[in-house]
Amino acid sequence: MLPINKVIINNETGFNPIWIMRQAGRYLPEFREIRSKNTDFIKLCLNEDLSAEITLQPLKRFNLDAAIIFSDILMLPYGLGQEVKFEKNFGPKLGNLNLSEIAKIDEIDFVEKIHRVYKAIKKVSSDPSLKNKNTIGFVGAPWTLLVYMINQQSPKKNLKENFFKDEFLINRVLLVIEKFLKLHIKNQIDNGANIIQIFDSWAGLLNEKDLPNYIYTPTLNLVDYVKSLNVPVICFPREIKNYKEFCEIVKPDAVNIDYNVNPKEIVQNIKIPVQGGLDPKILLTDKETLKKETIKYLEIFKDHPYIFNLGHGVLPETKPEMVEWLVNTVKDFK
Repeated sequence: MLPINKVIINNETGFNPIWIMRQAGRYLPEFREIRSKNTDFIKLCLNEDLSAEITLQPLKRFNLDAAIIFSDILMLPYGLGQEVKFEKNFGPKLGNLNLSEIAKIDEIDFVEKIHRVYKAIKKVSSDPSLKNKNTIGFVGAPWTLLVYMINQQSPKKNLKENFFKDEFLINRVLLVIEKFLKLHIKNQIDNGANIIQIFDSWAGLLNEKDLPNYIYTPTLNLVDYVKSLNVPVICFPREIKNYKEFCEIVKPDAVNIDYNVNPKEIVQNIKIPVQGGLDPKILLTDKETLKKETIKYLEIFKDHPYIFNLGHGVLPETKPEMVEWLVNTVKDFK
């Protein structure tokens, strides 16, 4: 069986690899045990031994085809010196964005601050259990990181009223983000990541007229950079209205779809490999419903290169046995 990255590069069909967004983490009791003793989330991400252990936990339980490093897209603003903390039942809170301060950060300072992420990737990618499996590194897309850095918290449905007011700030921050994302990507690849996924969690917040400036151009720059390093890149522009246009302009090696899009339209309109789509809430139902919904996606993409995944991250209340049922359903599908 070919690893996922070979399937993407060779555009091959014949089997459906599977991994799950947020597969390493909160729904697993073994993760919750570690987390209960490590309450500072950023420190946990920067503990290479624990981060590697958490990354590998789901692969010890389930027949998954890839490990995705246990980390966070907000390691980038953290590496740039912006305060980042995670509050229970609230999510991330970021400190004030000081452009003159982040402009002073050089590449050595940035790497020094988050180099343990790369050490964790090295540990994971060299683990014997990952033979013929992939190690996925990831970053947030420039737009999504811009949202967090200026909004200073998750926007949910709304950006701050004056978000677009300071055009100079936005353009300068985007340049800084792009520069350090490239460095972050290269260091992940240099330490064993053989796929990069770009998460644009807040792509759906933008009007169509703003997509070229904030989504297409900055993401294309990153995609071209990853390709120049001979590693395939998957993009997840969550809740974007036009996946076809995104793929034609940005040209990722594969695209992750969210659960609000019609997979039948995707398979007709998109030529590149597709990943994901299943609503994570289906894992909270029963085995019969889960099997039915899983097979629906597998049937739709039967003749199209497809990586089975969800349309968003696995939910914390998901039972591990439902994940096992999902993985087995995918593996047994002919």
